[in-house]
Amino acid sequence: MTDLAQRTQGHPNRLGPPAAVRSVGIEEELLLVDPGSGRTLPVALEVLGRGADAVDPGSLTFEELAAELQLQQVETATPPRAELELLAADLRARRLQADRSAREAGARAAALATSPLPVRPRLTPTPRYQAISRGYGLTCAEQLTCGCHVHVAVTSDEEGVAVLDRIRPWLPVLTALATNSPFWNGIDTGYAGFRTQAWSRWPSSGPTELFGSAAAYHATVGAMVASGSLLDEGMVYFDARLSRRYPTVEVRVADVCLEVADAILVAALARALVDTAAAQWQAGVPAPLVSAAVLRLASWRASRSGLDDVLVHPADQRLRPAAMVVGSLVEHVRPALVANGDLCRVETQVDRILTRGNGARRQRRVAATRGRLSDVVADAVDRTSN
Repeated sequence: MTDLAQRTQGHPNRLGPPAAVRSVGIEEELLLVDPGSGRTLPVALEVLGRGADAVDPGSLTFEELAAELQLQQVETATPPRAELELLAADLRARRLQADRSAREAGARAAALATSPLPVRPRLTPTPRYQAISRGYGLTCAEQLTCGCHVHVAVTSDEEGVAVLDRIRPWLPVLTALATNSPFWNGIDTGYAGFRTQAWSRWPSSGPTELFGSAAAYHATVGAMVASGSLLDEGMVYFDARLSRRYPTVEVRVADVCLEVADAILVAALARALVDTAAAQWQAGVPAPLVSAAVLRLASWRASRSGLDDVLVHPADQRLRPAAMVVGSLVEHVRPALVANGDLCRVETQVDRILTRGNGARRQRRVAATRGRLSDVVADAVDRTSN
């Protein structure tokens, strides 16, 4: 019996490797900032090189930048990759592309999940975004946040929903790893990831109850849109959802990461969670019975604490040190990490991020040592384009 088989035998969370390595892709949102003052600049249309009438927020491709809700941000996307090295190279290339285009408009690109300095968001003037603005008022007007969305391939909607049901308790751990938004409108919020708090104002955001089947998932989404409280299916902002455009599960809980290596860590763990959940489903292991109300508390705690305090442990919903909970996530998905060839990279990066901290810790350290939030932005610009 192989070492991997010995580790996976007889354990409900260790049901063997996937038959093939799943592809994974990353969408990132980046702030556009003034290189001198650090304030955001509403120059997305100039960065994109076209007028508002030609901007289609749903047309993001792997070769170009795309518009987002506000003019102070742009979105990038990588192609789907099986190898993390290629994914990391793609992500660096997209960041450099965004920064080069931003420079042409007198701005820079910054991987910050919220603006440290005060900002008045400026809506991207597309018909859809204008409809959202009319419908959601201040929630839309104040929404300038940047996330990291990880797409992991699934074979069918049925497998995808089975995955969604089983990864729910672990998503707050990804939130904690990626926290990169301690500042909001010129103040330290007391949160490591305030983006999660700002994003939770949308009516469809957050964790979900168990679906049980693809039919139940689609019925829920249909009922939400039919209620008239959402503009369309694109506004179903679950923490994780079936992608409308790709055969993927889209994990949406992470802040845009300051470091490319941290984003790749989130992607590797998200893929391993999908592998592990799919294997459990195939083996008939039921999804954990954890309520959305409890998961919402776990998400809040991850946003509050990041990696610097305690997190809700997915096994028993009790508070444990963050490093312990992150370690439990790695153990939970270890067979999948081995099968994908990602274990060494993930363990090395987990040790690194627990030691040096994530984006939230670095932002606070820069603010404490240099004394100005504009320096936080300048540091982020440097790290984004490196």
